[in-house]
Amino acid sequence: MQKQELLESTFGKYISLSEEALEYLDHHYKVKKYAAREMIVESGGMAKYFYFVYSGVQAIYLINEKGEKVIFGFSFHGSPSGAFDSFIKQEPSSFFLEALTPSVMIGITKPDFDQLFEKFPEFYKWRAHFMEDLLIGRISRETELSTFSAKQRFDAFIKRCPPELMEIPQKYLASYLNMTPETFSRLRALRD
Repeated sequence: MQKQELLESTFGKYISLSEEALEYLDHHYKVKKYAAREMIVESGGMAKYFYFVYSGVQAIYLINEKGEKVIFGFSFHGSPSGAFDSFIKQEPSSFFLEALTPSVMIGITKPDFDQLFEKFPEFYKWRAHFMEDLLIGRISRETELSTFSAKQRFDAFIKRCPPELMEIPQKYLASYLNMTPETFSRLRALRD
């Protein structure tokens, strides 16, 4: 998928894009490459870009008091990615964003992102839909974590899981699902 195709499919999901808007996006979104295990944003650091993912898998997480990674989410082909807390507020991030596999992403800086909305007000509609999707996704995840059994969480995840997520180490998936790697492995074996 070319950069422009990714931009068109991402933004075009909610709004019609003029040629001028596409030119702006193409000019301001830059290709960024990260090696497997490379830190994109560290906790305490500043997020410089709002990304969309060409390829690879990234994880956003915190480190708990035991020194364990607590996974809050993944990004992968076609999805947005970034330390949004830092990018939006322009403050140090609370999270780590790490490339779990070799990753190619396109990113835009905060000033260019803000100017996008000034130049093309139709992007406010895109942002409203984007935020609605994030909120609904977050509510669904909180509901699953609070009310589903480990098996129900696993089954719900598998139904919506893109294939590339099944290629990363199970410990990341287990953390995301709030279960031990052993429980994840047992549930996965029952499906195979």
